[in-house]
Amino acid sequence: MPDCASKLDVSSSEKIGAMTKHLMSERGGLSDLIISLGEDYTHSSDGMSALEDIVRNLRDENFCDRATHLRTYVGLDQSVPAERLKDVAASLVAQASSPESLSIPAIAAVFTAHPTFALADEVYSLLAAKAENPELPVPLMASHRRASPPTLNHEQSLALAAILRGRDALDTLNSALIREMTTRWPNSEQVDPAPVVLASWVGFDTDGRNDIGWWDTIRIRLELKLVQLERLRNGLAGLKLEASSLAQRVEMAIAAVKRQHEACPSGKTADPEAIRTFAHELIDLRENALLDAEELRPLFENVIRNLDGEKVHTLRTIRAGFMGHGLGIAHIHTRLNAAQIYNVARTRLGLTDDPALPSRRRVLLAKIDEAMDSLQPLTVDFGALLIESGSAARLMMTMAQILKHVDSGKPIRFLIAETESGYTLLATLWLARLFGIKDHQIEISPLFETESALGNGETILEEAFRSPHWRNYLRANGRLSLQFGYSDSGRYVGQLAATNLVERLRMRTLALLREHGLEDVSLTLFDTHGESIGRGAHPFSLRERLEYFSPVRTRLAIQEAGIGCRVETAFQGGDGYTLFGTSALAGSTIATLAEHVAHVPTSVHDPIYDRPDFAADFFSTIALDMGTLVNDPGYAALLSAFGPSLIDKTGSRPSARQSDAATVTRITHPSQLRAIPNNAILQQLGWWADVLHGLGNAAQRHPETFEHFVSDSPRFRQAMDFARQALAHSDLDVLRATVRQLDPGTWLDRASLAKDDDSRASHLTISRGLEALDFWVSAPAMFRRIQTDHIALRAAWPDAPHMNPHEKLLHAIRFALMDRLWVLSTHIPYFGPRASLTREAITTLVLCLDVPRALHLLDDLFPASAPSISNLDFGEPGGAAEEQGFSREHEEIFTPLNRCFNLLREVGVAIMHANRAFG
Repeated sequence: MPDCASKLDVSSSEKIGAMTKHLMSERGGLSDLIISLGEDYTHSSDGMSALEDIVRNLRDENFCDRATHLRTYVGLDQSVPAERLKDVAASLVAQASSPESLSIPAIAAVFTAHPTFALADEVYSLLAAKAENPELPVPLMASHRRASPPTLNHEQSLALAAILRGRDALDTLNSALIREMTTRWPNSEQVDPAPVVLASWVGFDTDGRNDIGWWDTIRIRLELKLVQLERLRNGLAGLKLEASSLAQRVEMAIAAVKRQHEACPSGKTADPEAIRTFAHELIDLRENALLDAEELRPLFENVIRNLDGEKVHTLRTIRAGFMGHGLGIAHIHTRLNAAQIYNVARTRLGLTDDPALPSRRRVLLAKIDEAMDSLQPLTVDFGALLIESGSAARLMMTMAQILKHVDSGKPIRFLIAETESGYTLLATLWLARLFGIKDHQIEISPLFETESALGNGETILEEAFRSPHWRNYLRANGRLSLQFGYSDSGRYVGQLAATNLVERLRMRTLALLREHGLEDVSLTLFDTHGESIGRGAHPFSLRERLEYFSPVRTRLAIQEAGIGCRVETAFQGGDGYTLFGTSALAGSTIATLAEHVAHVPTSVHDPIYDRPDFAADFFSTIALDMGTLVNDPGYAALLSAFGPSLIDKTGSRPSARQSDAATVTRITHPSQLRAIPNNAILQQLGWWADVLHGLGNAAQRHPETFEHFVSDSPRFRQAMDFARQALAHSDLDVLRATVRQLDPGTWLDRASLAKDDDSRASHLTISRGLEALDFWVSAPAMFRRIQTDHIALRAAWPDAPHMNPHEKLLHAIRFALMDRLWVLSTHIPYFGPRASLTREAITTLVLCLDVPRALHLLDDLFPASAPSISNLDFGEPGGAAEEQGFSREHEEIFTPLNRCFNLLREVGVAIMHANRAFG
């Protein structure tokens, strides 16, 4: 496939056309096609080669469509990014009340390392390049998959590349802003505009992982500082200012930071002597390395006084980007779990009560207030860090050291996952103060993501607001930071209902600020979402994504209350970085963010807000139905049957250690899966349950009102866009095929129709294996639950989209490959049991698609060749040896198993391309 203009070669095109016709025109077309594909393609090497060509062509077709979508998603198809940035700069200056108001960030892009690095780096680069240049030919590639999961350092390098392109785009925006500001306010030369900023939590997110040492966090923070300083040096060199006092001071700082970085330990453990050496380097060189970006302001001024014309403008642009981010190429966010905060309060203060119990929480709130009344800050050194075992205390100490020795000028965001009470916020404040962190240096931010947190968010905030310490903290900090998650909330209450809960909580937060006399405190509203509908991203455009998270009604309410507000939006992992994948994409993305700020709503006319009774009933129905589905054992069985085996490992977070035992890990509830794999599995199963389930029941309760709002309510229509996208990539036949695939009866039926003894025996073996796995016990009832809701949805919304036939064909191909994998597994030779390792156990691994582990065990059991002994003397005559391995088993069973499985995973990539994101 040399070019997307001719997406399919002729032979593949004809085959795909015939398969699609069979799929769509025949009754029972999917099940018949699966059998036909198996018979025609999976039993021979030539057939597999032809099937691989078909999958690659379908994959590349979806890839090109994905690139086109990326281009339109950020608005690159509309106009040149530089022109958009110039226009939005004019709008921002025209509506600003003063030049100083433009120095306050109004929106931020936050780069995270969520595990969505599903494609090879060169494929991500090609995707971005194709989005920028639609005429770019797409080379034929054997696979789009990663060869191995990324490491943390590699994730950091990918994030840095995206951030640097974002910073370049910000320079273009700031340059245009400075020109407009100079025209409107000639005396504004001291003001550095920063309406848009960048932040990162790559290397700083320790929630749920223990593989990031505190020294890794400091090392990565030093890297951000070094890149920022080097970028400044390069900017000065471009103006031929290498000999200036400013450039010389920057060179001194770069040399110091390099020495600090080189001394920083790496690896899983840190030697005390190495830590001592690093501590001295960091402390002794901190003055040379700079501690606050503001130290350079007088030097900037000295240089500017000796320049004129365009050089002054360029240097002001460089200064704006530098000052807006301080001594780091981006601001930083740290993150951990609320349970870790409770642990340190328990060990250091003896607070053993459970904050989940309301009666005991009142005691905890009183005691943590008392602890802050008498608090005496402790001095943190690297020795304390080295011996500290509590993860929350360790992270807070690390932050204290960064603020003392790396950058004291910019605050650090402290995100707390699974915040369930006000006690969490007060205990975090106590911990920060204990280690000497000033109130203005830390932005404590609860994450509202679980159903409980979203439903009780107002109570959580109210509990904290009652504390004078929390109110004093907010006044000193000047900002209340809140984080809203869409992955966990979406999978437990349904994506549509979750967003409604977030909007309601934002409105109640405004009321709480007024009630407690905190109108002078600004808000930061950070929406932590992914790039897919299952994790909260609007499917059609970045502009609509921002509008969906920050609806007009909420923005108007904040404006009318006179409360300052900064919006933050996430760009998660490999998928998120593609929006910054080239200079043009980054420019379009930054322009869209700035346009969101510049578009100031003046009124809201939406009928959905005139019918709060309908909205409450509609979204609560979805939440209740989704909650029932989540607790359905059949739903856990569906997610667990193939589970993560359908997808490659897509991030640096450590997985469970590989075992030599052939045991299958089963989940009994979706909470045992992380949100991204949960969504990725649903995507691969061809049913977006966390977006769709409950929608049919909700719609049928008010069919006429539903129809009216779908067409006439902008806010409701945005929500239904998620359903449109989900329906375009969901198919009940595909889900039914999964349930039937797991049904032992399906394989008994095949055994009864088998034409030979070997096929009959294979099908009976598969049936027995599935019988033991018990997926069939609960899955059919779960399917009927989903089917009933879907019938209701189609009745209420008859023109809703359907899955594209080519995507459905990919699912059919995967089922055919699965059939072949399972049959091949029945041909594994018998061997004597080794502890719990039996032939049946390995077959069970293959039934659950854990083929890599099965092959790992089989390679050990049946080596392809025996070790060579021809050149060895064993001290006595010998002739009994015969060099013989299991080459026939490898050729006929193990190699075909591996080939089928690799193609099955490539089908998964093709389906992911169709859905435009991972998970």
